[in-house]
Amino acid sequence: MARGTAKPKEQKPIEQTLWDAANKLRGKVEPSEYKHVVLSMIFLKYANDRFNEHREKMKANGQDAFLEMLPFYQKDNVFYIPECARWSFIMENAKQPDIAIKIDTALHEIEMKNKTLAGALPDNYYSRLHMDPSGLSSLLDLINGLELQVGGDKDVFGKVYEYCLRQFALKEGKGKGEFYTPRTVVALLCELIEPYSGIVYDGACGSGGMFVQSMRFVDEHKGNRLNVSIYGQELTDTTRRLAKMNLAIRGISANLGAEAANTFLNDQHKDLKADFSLENPPFNQKDWREANQLNSDPRWDGYPTPPTSNANYGWLLNTLSKLGQNGVGVVLLANGALSAGGEEYEIRKRLIENDRVEAIVILPRNMFYTTDISVTVWILNKNKKSRVEKRPDGDVTFRDRTDEILFMDLRQMGHPYEKKYIELTEEDRAVVVDRFKSWRLDGYKSPYENVPEFCYAAKKPEIAEKDYSLVPSRYIEFINRDESVGYEEKMTQLQGELTELLIQEQQSRQDLLEVMKGLGYEIKL
Repeated sequence: MARGTAKPKEQKPIEQTLWDAANKLRGKVEPSEYKHVVLSMIFLKYANDRFNEHREKMKANGQDAFLEMLPFYQKDNVFYIPECARWSFIMENAKQPDIAIKIDTALHEIEMKNKTLAGALPDNYYSRLHMDPSGLSSLLDLINGLELQVGGDKDVFGKVYEYCLRQFALKEGKGKGEFYTPRTVVALLCELIEPYSGIVYDGACGSGGMFVQSMRFVDEHKGNRLNVSIYGQELTDTTRRLAKMNLAIRGISANLGAEAANTFLNDQHKDLKADFSLENPPFNQKDWREANQLNSDPRWDGYPTPPTSNANYGWLLNTLSKLGQNGVGVVLLANGALSAGGEEYEIRKRLIENDRVEAIVILPRNMFYTTDISVTVWILNKNKKSRVEKRPDGDVTFRDRTDEILFMDLRQMGHPYEKKYIELTEEDRAVVVDRFKSWRLDGYKSPYENVPEFCYAAKKPEIAEKDYSLVPSRYIEFINRDESVGYEEKMTQLQGELTELLIQEQQSRQDLLEVMKGLGYEIKL
């Protein structure tokens, strides 16, 4: 490089650039509202970028007469943007005091013109915030310079959206951000249960990450999206809107129920029988029902009613009730559910005896932004018997897994991420999935073997002998890393150290008593 030539400035990824820009809004809006302000604005820009690109293609093809006809956009999964919602109009009015009203109107009109967005966009939102117009104007200026429809990358906005959701979860920290499940966790769940086709359900769907990753799995394995149906439910209206927006921008159709509602108290999919279920419900949810509520709920069929003090087993039974004859479901729960007592013990015992638990997988700590504890993946299966399943890439034969549960411990896996968090790499997931498939499938590329400190396939009598505990460490062999030092040698050394400490303590005590006696304040014990 010649002297005096400036080093080219490294270009940030578009999602990071956008986050850094939008982050300047913090402090001007309540934290609980911030993500909705930013994500809705990003959506407005993205929808306009796609609309404009499609519009130019129509002009190039001599279709000027059809430029204002909705079907010519919607057939290509492009949202039609009415004139009052076009980005050029928004930017022309960005400095006006009524810009909040214009943005609300724009979002409302887009939703009215595009049925797939019904219930997805904020309703009269920016006006209700009473936000300083200069703050909105600044955000518009920052977003205006970004190109969200980038060449052949059809999911650039999806990546931006996902990045922002992750960053919001990071900022909100423990106890908040429940709407986001780390992408690598969801990827692992999909790779384990393989939702190639059929009905996919999530009773605590948050911002729809489970569904997005399910469709990504289908795409990566050359499946057909038309063979997958999405059903979900979310308690919070604003988070439900995030989910609908998140799915709509990717062209994913979903039935999220008629409204935001409590899955236990107002089940939006009572008669659903799904092929797959993926759920990350709130951990250890207390007071989830009144003492007199749901005691005879059909979802507990054949099981005790879950206690009011904790909803963990309520989520397990809700998932089980939603699965069809060969359905498979995964539920993320706090580790305490593995050995809980009372009604939960009785439910767990029956789940095991009824062959509904297929596998228990312990994840590394610090994978979730909402908690630093280690979390368990429960894999439930309505049919663990030997059978053949037709797949797009060839038939698969499941071995008979009745009377057996696979335990896996991933706590020695993972790599640092965002300083204090851990994520599973693609290589980590491949190791886990390979071992799981070798146990689950007949004729897999390698036979299954138990591996110390990693996995163990336990038979039902062994589990019964351990009083139906599902704690993996009670089954997986863990090597004593101090054995080479010698147990007797270490204990003898410890004995000597403790003896010396106790002698010193006794001497100090005697010296203190002598001092007090010399001062005329004898202490008699």
